[in-house]
Amino acid sequence: MAQTDSPPPASPSTARPPSPAGPDSALLAELAEASQRLETAEPEAIIGWAVERFGSRLTMATAFGPEGCLILHWLAGIAPETFVFNLETGYQFQETLELRDRIRDRYGLTVVYEHPETTVEAYERQHGGPLYRTDPTRCCGDRKITVIRRVLSRFDAWMSGIRRDQSPDRAAAPIVGWDGKFGVVKISPLANWTKAMVWDKIVREEVPYNPLHDKGYVSIGCWPCTRAIAAGEDERAGRWSGTAKTECGLHLRE
Repeated sequence: MAQTDSPPPASPSTARPPSPAGPDSALLAELAEASQRLETAEPEAIIGWAVERFGSRLTMATAFGPEGCLILHWLAGIAPETFVFNLETGYQFQETLELRDRIRDRYGLTVVYEHPETTVEAYERQHGGPLYRTDPTRCCGDRKITVIRRVLSRFDAWMSGIRRDQSPDRAAAPIVGWDGKFGVVKISPLANWTKAMVWDKIVREEVPYNPLHDKGYVSIGCWPCTRAIAAGEDERAGRWSGTAKTECGLHLRE
């Protein structure tokens, strides 16, 4: 069953309030055991475990990076009914938005846009101009973190496409673990893969990807805070270039 583009908002009975106490010891032990066992598993097996364990309480967030597109490639054959969403900040590249349609046409999966409460125009009026120029962390917080908290309150687990070799912040990411920031289980099927492994699979399986990657854009986020990188630069050097910021906050561990 394909996803709908505009799912009804969660009712109070389905939205899960955050638990200040966090997970109990039994759940933490289960997650640790699963992560260790799945460390050498193929990504498809990890996705399959997540679907079996969490069912309709599992979701996936994607920014349509190569890793996310590859996971969607597998998910289409394992559990196409899984709710998949994109944080549509209003600042995404047109190429990114068009990739969503190509994914839909190829796999029959509609990635749902989850929007902030305010439009870009209203948001910039509130702050006297584009906040990404003066306070990019606040901008990410308002247009990404707040939105994903709202979405994840309806689920027990989410999948992401992060890899350990992308940045120091992600180097310790488990395959399966507790996400203290959002109060859900986090599954990263490609945590122990490399960039080369991802692209080899994408090419061999002809998985749709963002054409900006062919123009030197390695890590793609919002257009005001993303640039192409030069040869030899770190793959995330093009994000928030010229600042000390390296993450939007979605994958910073607590």
